[in-house]
Amino acid sequence: MTREVVIIRTGAANLASVAAGFRRLGVTPRFTELAEDVREAAYVVLPGVGALGPTRRRLEALGLVEPIIERAQQGRPLFAVCVGLQMLLTSSEESEDEQGLGIFSGRAARFPSHVRVPQLGWNEVRAPDAARYMVSGEFYFANSYRAERAPDGVLAAFAEHGGPFVAAFERGSLLACQFHPELSGKDGRAVMGRWLESSGEGS
Repeated sequence: MTREVVIIRTGAANLASVAAGFRRLGVTPRFTELAEDVREAAYVVLPGVGALGPTRRRLEALGLVEPIIERAQQGRPLFAVCVGLQMLLTSSEESEDEQGLGIFSGRAARFPSHVRVPQLGWNEVRAPDAARYMVSGEFYFANSYRAERAPDGVLAAFAEHGGPFVAAFERGSLLACQFHPELSGKDGRAVMGRWLESSGEGS
């Protein structure tokens, strides 16, 4: 199976750790800012650390909004991490004047004030038995915003921080994680490995 993993340079991502996570799985990742790569690569990763607004504006400046949306609509392998998950939604409370990609209907909201914000550290994730990529376990989070409800038509995993929130969701060959699998030890490697092994065409 082809193992070309292309990581989008969003300008708001910890690219080095994402790339290192794939290298630990025996994959050599490649970074890109090109629409052609997003359209043609076997596997594409949309990472993010930071705010939705600047990330959206950078994707627009690079001409990557439509290629990402098309790829998701076509059911081709796409892996979104942290802000990458929130980018797939319609909007976020974090950037009221900016829109997400709208691939899924939903809005990211800030954690309530009675818990630590941002959430920094390990949290237990509960994945459904039917999940293809997601697993239950301990994962590392670094986020102030989250989706409280899963979008329609996805299989979702949940964690608790000021109430239940969406820790990850999957649909077809698309996987989105609010946590950072590349920083989550064996459980994170398991999720990344399952996506690589099971999301490709013909798998």
